[in-house]
Amino acid sequence: MMHKRLVPFQHRFDYRVFSLWLDMDRLEETAGGLRSLSLNRFNLFSFHDVDHGARDGSSVQMWLRDMLDGWSLLPAKAKIMAQCYPRLFGYVFNPLTVFYVYDLADPERPSLSTIVYEVKNTFGDQHCYVIPVDDNQRDRGIVTQQADKGLYVSPFLPLAGHYRFRMNRPGETLSQLIRQSGATTGEHREQLIASFNAKRHALTDANLLKAMATHPLMTAKVMAGIHWEALKIWRKGAKFHSRPKPPALPATLIRPATQSSGHPVIQDTDLPSSVVAAE
Repeated sequence: MMHKRLVPFQHRFDYRVFSLWLDMDRLEETAGGLRSLSLNRFNLFSFHDVDHGARDGSSVQMWLRDMLDGWSLLPAKAKIMAQCYPRLFGYVFNPLTVFYVYDLADPERPSLSTIVYEVKNTFGDQHCYVIPVDDNQRDRGIVTQQADKGLYVSPFLPLAGHYRFRMNRPGETLSQLIRQSGATTGEHREQLIASFNAKRHALTDANLLKAMATHPLMTAKVMAGIHWEALKIWRKGAKFHSRPKPPALPATLIRPATQSSGHPVIQDTDLPSSVVAAE
């Protein structure tokens, strides 16, 4: 995972992390087949519904489906995959969870119809950017999307901003690139670049324990690292921006500027739940 700030000065840091790639329809089955991973209860590794979506303990999968259905974005035959950090010894902070929504109308050619970017800040706020995949990207291995920033994330960057996302076709590797720039044309210079590049591993107890051994206390280090880097940025003289109220609504729908028939086809969507570890 790489994070590079470009204004008002350059500041870069890199951390080795791992995350889970989970089939949201098979969470109970996945956790039930492992001794070290649990659903909604304490374990070495765990996934808790209260950490995502409505954050009230209700099913994240149903929350996503209801939201997508309300915007007429839920395929008749849908599968939702999540890429997120797990709780490790009961603790997690997910700055970004990505939900990939697949249309399984044609089992031979499953298509990626929507991506949901669930963003959190360290103040406990959360907001989702729901972006249908543009139809003209149906034959590409790369999906590019964009959205205006709606949630205050860093105290050293203003709320106003614009995100550009570049996501690869999830498969044996996973690649995510996010670029943040100013909100207006006159300020349209890049402010921040973040990326995550990882390789898929089977979701087994052995691989989970290996991930824990090679990334000890990773989830705690994510939060500690954020504050440590913030301290270094502050010492360099970065300007502080006060925190505004979070968005009133839990999610923002961003529709592509152009649409054509069909859905963007993304292959390798039948990969099972797995561990994705940064190279």
